Amino acid sequence: MLRSYLIPWAVLWAVLVSANAQAQLIIKDAWVRATVASQKATGAFMQLQSVQDARLVAVQSPVAGVVEVHEMAMDGGIMKMRAVSSLALPAGQGVELKPGGLHIMLMDLKGQVREGDAVPVTLVVEGKDGKRQTHEVQAVARSLAATGVKQGHGQGGHRH
Repeated sequence: MLRSYLIPWAVLWAVLVSANAQAQLIIKDAWVRATVASQKATGAFMQLQSVQDARLVAVQSPVAGVVEVHEMAMDGGIMKMRAVSSLALPAGQGVELKPGGLHIMLMDLKGQVREGDAVPVTLVVEGKDGKRQTHEVQAVARSLAATGVKQGHGQGGHRH
């Protein structure tokens, strides 16, 4: 008799664990570049890893009037920046948003972003099933000179 109760609970548990795994997005080292008083845009950077195939389809922040995912790419020998409509997050693969590459642009800033500020950023991720989930992150503002690269690596970054 006890055995008949265990099987349905085991199935339910497996379904719940599977559903929770689909929702997971690992966000590491989220930061934004601090600004000067009159600056109207800055970049946000972080590392993303999704458990399941998904897409980053929108980004929002209350500190900016416009928030977009941008990419940097060479076009005819000139580095250009442009908005992308979505960003693929392949299952188990890290996607790095960094200066000089893919990044989040916070534009039409509502005020100065000072070093040490915690900037709220909301990521909207869509799974293969079309369901959307939001992920909140507090990105810490780093100095204007920050590149996202650990000290001693000798690499520069794109400045916004």
